[in-house]
Amino acid sequence: MIVVDVIEQKRERRPLTPSHCACLVNAARDGTLAPYQLAAFNVAAAVNGLSSEERDMLGGLRTQAGIPPERFELRDIGLDRPIHGGKLEQTSGPYHDMIRRKIAGEALSTGEIAAFVRGVADESVRDEEIAAFCMAVYLRGMNPGEVLALTRAMLHSGEVLEWDGLPGPAVDKHSTGGVGDKVSLPLTGVLVACGACVPMISGRGLGHTGGTLDKLQAIPGYRIDLGPEAMRQHLNEVRAVITGQTTSLAPADRRLYAIRDVTGTVSSIPLITASILSKKLAEGIQALVLDVKVGSGAFMETREDAERLADSLARVGSAAGVRVSALLTRMDEPLGVAIGNANEVAESVACLRGEGPQDLETLVVALATELLVDTGLAADHEHASQKALEAIHSGRALAAFRRMVEAQGGDTRVIDDPSRLPSAALIHKVVAPHDGYLQRVDARRVGRALIALGGGRRVQEDIVDHAVGILQLRKVGARVACGEPVLEVSANDDRRLQDALPLLEGAILVGPDALPAAPLILARKRAPAQSCDSTPARTPGA
Repeated sequence: MIVVDVIEQKRERRPLTPSHCACLVNAARDGTLAPYQLAAFNVAAAVNGLSSEERDMLGGLRTQAGIPPERFELRDIGLDRPIHGGKLEQTSGPYHDMIRRKIAGEALSTGEIAAFVRGVADESVRDEEIAAFCMAVYLRGMNPGEVLALTRAMLHSGEVLEWDGLPGPAVDKHSTGGVGDKVSLPLTGVLVACGACVPMISGRGLGHTGGTLDKLQAIPGYRIDLGPEAMRQHLNEVRAVITGQTTSLAPADRRLYAIRDVTGTVSSIPLITASILSKKLAEGIQALVLDVKVGSGAFMETREDAERLADSLARVGSAAGVRVSALLTRMDEPLGVAIGNANEVAESVACLRGEGPQDLETLVVALATELLVDTGLAADHEHASQKALEAIHSGRALAAFRRMVEAQGGDTRVIDDPSRLPSAALIHKVVAPHDGYLQRVDARRVGRALIALGGGRRVQEDIVDHAVGILQLRKVGARVACGEPVLEVSANDDRRLQDALPLLEGAILVGPDALPAAPLILARKRAPAQSCDSTPARTPGA
């Protein structure tokens, strides 16, 4: 157990066990209880309360360990003790009254939010103040006007790119993260072939979901460190660039996200909305399509949460001046067949040849359709879908992707011969345990298995092995025989392979009946007619 588990326990109003209390006290004794984690815990306790049993357990363990009460206090930011109701003592810090009022569930002004974000960017706001703010937002929510103000403040905390005289409309796509989700690669080729320009700033994978940059770095020589001038050159010459975030774009988001990741506040919808949109709007785009995943392999595991996130993203993005649409898509099993960085590059190329898995092509075409209609490159959804499919099956989309890879220094020989991509030394098959129908291949377990193999990250500093991966040989709904391979695992380390196998074996469920086919695309969202305003919206965690 780690401290963030204790924070999440209190955040979700679940009672602290002796193990949770011991974890917190031991971290304080060892000097590993970071002030930002203590702040997040204290805010969760302020809002959700501590029972007398929890207070007694914490107090007894603290006394046994010889830790003075003040070790659990943050008096200088008004978080001197875990209290009920959010009523904190007055302090003189410039942001403390704002934090206290958000803990109490009050709406913040645009000016307050802007000043706080400026302080995050220039580091006058401390880590523990960021943590307190993030936990308060997680628990008390934000109304649409607050989320718009936070998004705009984070957007303008750094450079906002501008593109003059591009040969087509600037567009982009964002996925909320899934397993086997390599859509950005083939989608970029399709969009360029249909007349758009794609200035895509992407990230690396963290947790059980993969990252676009990690996939592209499986291509020898591919550069992900392009600055604005190089991006402008590529957009004019080949109409596309996929690169990493520069230090000048939305710098406040990088610091906020780093704190959210270790304080149990990543899944706050207002914070997710502002984080995603501040980076995407900084690209200077005209239209954005969002792929909001829902299911076991997604951060939003329930349809309700995914709907709320999609609505928030569409509403705030549109209010910020960009045409935004969102698709809710299923992520209970991996997308396509390939999981792992080199594997997914090969499957992306197959998709661009018209030879990829049907679910991957369907999603690529659906997302392209939204952007082609929103930018006037197609008259309606039917025309846009036909245009996207023609770009794939004519080879024009593959040619566009090749030009982008070549412009960014990548070895284009891998497009003609995917065997040139990194490959692993060990191959193992995970087989069906008995006859029946494949009812589940759990995406989250598969994503965690890829991390165990070394193909993903537990922490941001981990080095990724681009060669390792998993192939899903049979999709859910297929009839399988006992001993028939369902998953093929590629590994470079036997110990890592043995760590991954229990996860993969547990991901497979074979039953006597074929389950009804579930749709890939669950819903389409656009911004409601009303603009963002300051109407209170007090859904906890919203």
